Amino acid sequence: MLNINKIVIITGPTASGKSDISLRVADTLSDIEIVSADSMQIYKYMNIGTDKPGNNILKKHKHHCINLVEPSEDYNVSCYVEQATKSIANILKRNKKPLIVGGTGLYLKALIQPIFQGPGRNKKIRDNLIKLAEEKGNTFLYEELKRYDSDYAQKISANDIKRIIRALEVYSITGKPISYHHGQKNEYSDKLNYEYCLICLNRRKEILHKRIGQRVEEMVERGLVEEVSELWERYNRINLNAFLAIGYKQIIDYLQGNTSREEAIEKIKKDTRHLAKRQLTWFRNQLEVDHWLDCDEYNNIEECTEEIVSIMRREGY
Repeated sequence: MLNINKIVIITGPTASGKSDISLRVADTLSDIEIVSADSMQIYKYMNIGTDKPGNNILKKHKHHCINLVEPSEDYNVSCYVEQATKSIANILKRNKKPLIVGGTGLYLKALIQPIFQGPGRNKKIRDNLIKLAEEKGNTFLYEELKRYDSDYAQKISANDIKRIIRALEVYSITGKPISYHHGQKNEYSDKLNYEYCLICLNRRKEILHKRIGQRVEEMVERGLVEEVSELWERYNRINLNAFLAIGYKQIIDYLQGNTSREEAIEKIKKDTRHLAKRQLTWFRNQLEVDHWLDCDEYNNIEECTEEIVSIMRREGY
């Protein structure tokens, strides 16, 4: 098995350039295989809206932890930890070098600091909570969460409806708050024997916002509306967890006649900007970042890539 000092992770807010830089790193260093840490790229068929690498890239650079399940299937952080851990072990066993790339902070924290697996989903409880959110708003459920688990509520946004619902679901099933479960040892704790070097990309706010706007426009040009429409017809279930993803939820609102096409596109941009802000807050407060890289301080993407390659070589890549 290949012996490297630490497994390198490249993260950062959405549209910061993680994917482009990681591919350039893989071109520079030999035997790199990319392990995705993106909670939406695990779904099949959701390609444009998740900015998933295309087939030409996948043929050139092997990727793990993408296209794993149908949008209608449940998938949680424990599933990811299990799959990512197996992928990393397999890559190292074949004397290749894993590079973890993605912006889903909860997935990264679960790899670095394992959390509990938790009970399986309960459709009846979950559907009731989703109905409450639709009827009374996200704030109502957030206030309910604060009653049962104020510690966890302080760690998440009042608009983070997916985690609010999951926390209330866990409480309903187990009778204990999710913060209690996070403190318990889980079945993966003894398996994750790797050390990690965490690199976080950052950009100035105005530049990041411009990149977000450009990326959304490019997604629309590539067929985002058509992709969402096809998936919506295929599954015809607005409550699918996958369809809560930014880019999909807003287009579905447009398809249902709740908003105009232009308003939906602007809402995607706005919600993506908010996501980027939440991601940076998470990275600063929840992860121990080894290297912060301000991409705007480099003259071009090649120089930024060179800095990351230098870090990786020090870790045995």
